[in-house]
Amino acid sequence: MTDNTARTLGAHHVGLTVPDLAAARTFFIDALGFDQVGEVPDYPAVFLSDGSIMITLWQAEDPASAVAFDRRKNIGLHHLALRVADEAELGRLGTELGARDDTEVEFEPEGLGNSGLRHMMCRVPGNIRLELIAA
Repeated sequence: MTDNTARTLGAHHVGLTVPDLAAARTFFIDALGFDQVGEVPDYPAVFLSDGSIMITLWQAEDPASAVAFDRRKNIGLHHLALRVADEAELGRLGTELGARDDTEVEFEPEGLGNSGLRHMMCRVPGNIRLELIAA
């Protein structure tokens, strides 16, 4: 039998390139309660954290010529999934995100297959496909 003990300890951070750094930063801070924990204005990049994971947002050099990610046609990050405390918080976020002008809800909170969990999916500033899962 092979020893398959993982040699990593979970995610440290996820880095995402966005067309509008300010809009993406505002979403993570205002909608999800992340804190800004760093910034490199010359890069430009901001570093945000929810206390568990850090998200690095980079400004695309030329957003007008950048190609938006298409989850069915491109190789790369399909979506970012973040845990929320419980089903009640997921429901509140579903309502709040559905009311935001900068967020497109793909589907409201629903069951996640036969897992017993509930989740929702939306597209947030930066064309980031974000899944929220009740822990």
